[in-house]
Amino acid sequence: MARPVSLRFKDPDVAERLRSEASSHGRSTSALAEELLDEGLRTRRHPLIAFRDGAAGRRAVLAGGPDVWEVIAGLVGGDAQVDDRIDRAVELFALTRAHVMAALAYYADFAEEIDGEITANDRAAQDAEAQWRRQRDLLAR
Repeated sequence: MARPVSLRFKDPDVAERLRSEASSHGRSTSALAEELLDEGLRTRRHPLIAFRDGAAGRRAVLAGGPDVWEVIAGLVGGDAQVDDRIDRAVELFALTRAHVMAALAYYADFAEEIDGEITANDRAAQDAEAQWRRQRDLLAR
């Protein structure tokens, strides 16, 4: 259920930039404002997290680094001890331990979102492999 909130901007340029940005992306001002506020609140709570557009939509990333889901996919699960998995992620992604821990902290707050991105990536990889196999089989005729 939508909850209306009234905002007043001290700086009229901010409101105009918001309207202009929303218009240039074919979105409503309210939808863009909600997205920006949500991302801003998440970033305030998780300062090493940023957001980036891509083919799969907008997603959480480590500032200057990979997508959070990529780090989590390489970090969660397996039979190695937790500290060993963290060390492996630090080495694999060439990140600091603080960055890996930031991805993990974000995941703790938004696990459903990150799990969905991991699942979507797995599905896309399976689809791409199936396509490759079909093409290979056709060439083998």
